[in-house]
Amino acid sequence: MDWLTTFAGFIVGLVVGVTGVGGGSLMTPLLVLVFGVAPVTAVGTDLLFASATKAGGAWAHARRGNVDWSLVAWLAAGSVPTSAVTLILLHFFVPHPDRLSAIVSVALGVALILTACSLVFRDKLHAWAARRTPANVDRATTVRRTLITGAVLGTLVTVSSVGAGALGVTALFFLYPGLAAARIVGTDIAHAVPLTLVAGLGHAAAGVVDWNLLLALLIGSLPGIWLGSSLSRRIPERVLRTGLAAMLLLIGGKLAL
Repeated sequence: MDWLTTFAGFIVGLVVGVTGVGGGSLMTPLLVLVFGVAPVTAVGTDLLFASATKAGGAWAHARRGNVDWSLVAWLAAGSVPTSAVTLILLHFFVPHPDRLSAIVSVALGVALILTACSLVFRDKLHAWAARRTPANVDRATTVRRTLITGAVLGTLVTVSSVGAGALGVTALFFLYPGLAAARIVGTDIAHAVPLTLVAGLGHAAAGVVDWNLLLALLIGSLPGIWLGSSLSRRIPERVLRTGLAAMLLLIGGKLAL
């Protein structure tokens, strides 16, 4: 089973390397539906998996100057406290494992469907957001919306481990349509590191992280990401993104229903 999970980590890493998305949205349902891992354990393990893999991506983007650290701070100010509160509510008010797994499964399905929609309509949403850029931006309003966005992502990612990638990037394009795409992606990846780390450690404290599984996934994903990054210029992203979105819709519908 270890080599199979390592291979799964490699495949997910490959997809992430090529498209830039698909980490949590592929890994968690793969663990639940293929390997039979309990939804709560899959989410907790994938959160720490995401934190480790995104740390490397954040470092690479930071070296290129593609991270807006002030924006990362505002997002984290909304997401990290909300993640902690969500963990407390889940593990203290929904202590029964079956009920908790049911809640996580539904949340995971909804998050996957939203992620698929954001992948399919990403270009149109970005263009629409750019056309609606106001002449004078109220900084206080933008900061407040950024905090709210961080809070929503904090809750969604903590419960489902999905949303920090495609949904986070889409939200940032709406909030900051004048910001370069590379900086939005780099900022989103950098923000995902503390969010997934805090959420993952919270799940670990509750004893729902499989450390052996985590190690096996990381062993496979790191070379997969490297290879995917090398192949990203040779494979049409639109084709892969459409296929990924269709698969996420099917998986999300199955889990939600």
